[in-house]
Amino acid sequence: MSEPIKVLIADHDGATRAGVRLALDAHGFEVCAEADSAQAAVRAAGREQPDVCVIEVDLPGGGVAALGPVLAGAPRTLVVMLSGAVDDERLFAAVRAGARGYLPKDMDPARLPMALRGVLEGEAALPRALMGRVLDELRALENGRHASELSRLGVDLSPREQEVLEALDTGLGTAQIAEALGISAVTVRRHISEILRKLGAPTRGAALALLRES
Repeated sequence: MSEPIKVLIADHDGATRAGVRLALDAHGFEVCAEADSAQAAVRAAGREQPDVCVIEVDLPGGGVAALGPVLAGAPRTLVVMLSGAVDDERLFAAVRAGARGYLPKDMDPARLPMALRGVLEGEAALPRALMGRVLDELRALENGRHASELSRLGVDLSPREQEVLEALDTGLGTAQIAEALGISAVTVRRHISEILRKLGAPTRGAALALLRES
């Protein structure tokens, strides 16, 4: 049998932590630690090196503020935020700080294991209502985050290809990108193939690594 997936739960509310634990226990996850503050979450992440941290946005001490120290102490850990209410400013701050997901606390608990497994497979855990907001924020970044890297590599992407690339960099999968941009999955795959061809990269991961190295 494969080893269980280690999860750290950081939430000020004991009932919420118990609910998350219950949702994960029967699906190959091991809750290795719980924390009720940002400081405790940072210490526990450094100690346990979990595969995934589920962190409450309103965690005492600041859930978003804890992201950087958590990732610094546990660089292989992926972080998913839990929020009682969607706040665009904190959503974008969390994504920019390295969160791989932003989920509502009132989501169906049965969907949480699937969402976390998706994150571990390279996807972003975002409800449909939030995907468009994240894409809008990425479009608002002047010329895209990778404009300078693409220029140094001598690669010229179309505006749509740049949008797809930015979406890939947030961890969105093909179906999520298609829904966020209002295009078909087939069209998304075609754009991705063209991006890979222009970059001379064999895979999506290799393309993003090339840009980051540049």
